[in-house]
Amino acid sequence: MNKLFIHETAIVDDGAKIGSGSKIWHFCHIMATAHIGMNCVLGQNVFVGNKAILGNNVKVQNNVSVYEGVVCEDDVFLGPSMVFTNVINPRSAVNRKEEFKKTLVKKGATIGANATIVCGTTLGEYCFIGAGAVITKDVKPFALMAGVPARQKGWVSRSGAILGDNLVCPETGEKYILADGFLKPL
Repeated sequence: MNKLFIHETAIVDDGAKIGSGSKIWHFCHIMATAHIGMNCVLGQNVFVGNKAILGNNVKVQNNVSVYEGVVCEDDVFLGPSMVFTNVINPRSAVNRKEEFKKTLVKKGATIGANATIVCGTTLGEYCFIGAGAVITKDVKPFALMAGVPARQKGWVSRSGAILGDNLVCPETGEKYILADGFLKPL
């Protein structure tokens, strides 16, 4: 069984749940009601807020904050300095903690470096959010998204390879089909 590793500079509040095999690196802060699954890796300076959930095998790169209301399913990749939000219209002088919006990142999704995910959105299974993209709406499974605001530029396979017109993964040979505007593995 893999052991949990927590670097001596990390702060893990009493009550936080962290699965076996996970690694929590320098200067992280895990709040008391956060839940982190097994075999996760949190790079330097990662914050995981109360009620935030990370599934199993989630990779969180340096300088990422996972706020209350964010759920990342298994096998999610969060790139360096990417950003989640949890309030649509924040104001310093207005308390909107009762207005936090949920954000769901489905199994196998990748979010590139410096991307921003506006709260209240769902990112579909195995979607790929390009570096610096700003997500303002729900993302379809396997969609390749880029730009500000982000637009769909194509499709990716489960392994993250860009699919051509034949919808066959160039890395694995896995075949996909497009039905009713959604991509599905055969």
